[in-house]
Amino acid sequence: MVTFGLTVVRHGETRYNKEKILQGQGIDEPLSETGFRQASAAGVFLSSVKFTHVFSSDLLRAKQTAASILRKSQFSKETAVKYDARLRERKYGVAEGKPLSDLRTMAKAAGEQCPSFTPPGGETLEEVKARSEDFFADLCNLIVREACQDKATERRAGNDTERTGSSSTFLPNHHGSPGFHFSSMGATEELVANVLVVSHGAYMRNWLSYFVSDLQCILPASLTKTELSSVSPNTGISQFIVKLENRENVKPKLQCICLNRDDHLGDMAAEKN
Repeated sequence: MVTFGLTVVRHGETRYNKEKILQGQGIDEPLSETGFRQASAAGVFLSSVKFTHVFSSDLLRAKQTAASILRKSQFSKETAVKYDARLRERKYGVAEGKPLSDLRTMAKAAGEQCPSFTPPGGETLEEVKARSEDFFADLCNLIVREACQDKATERRAGNDTERTGSSSTFLPNHHGSPGFHFSSMGATEELVANVLVVSHGAYMRNWLSYFVSDLQCILPASLTKTELSSVSPNTGISQFIVKLENRENVKPKLQCICLNRDDHLGDMAAEKN
């Protein structure tokens, strides 16, 4: 069994977020001043987590958020960021650059509802899901492969020294909330990796749907249906424990520790669209 931590963060606010204008993939807007403050606050909140792998959407708002988070890290400042187009926001076609209200109007005219409506030139939810599945499968394969390589190296060295990348610490203890430790899931092994992923609101909601519907992710008991279906606020933090078996046709086991957490933002306005 291989166990790793997964932290998923939405990018910080952009001017278009504040004005409720769809960006999708075609509008590569930088973070606003508020967005940079939000990303810095997320970095402070996550500063004690030792991220062994960092992935980001290759769109500017996500890149800038990932860089801001790592600048605040106690342990991961030098961790290389891998930019992956599969982590991009959903493509909204002709609706990109237009107010969110226009998308709702288009959906209503087509007799459909958001977010299932696909504007001309946009991606369907199934296409976004396929991207997220592909990325997650590759991530899991990478973690398993590296864990097996490390074990082989330890055997050759003839000792059981602790992996330098391992960490049992996951969710930092902030704002009076209890810190997370892997033993809360009954695991006896340490996390072999802590992975940070910076992505986008609609993408993350679709990814979570895959986790829940296809992988039967265990959710916090206090989570409501509204919270489950909501788009993450800017720099909202979601954390998961992922357990993998090095066998074919065995699905990963996931537990959600927190979803769209934003208490690191304090009095900063967190846009949710």
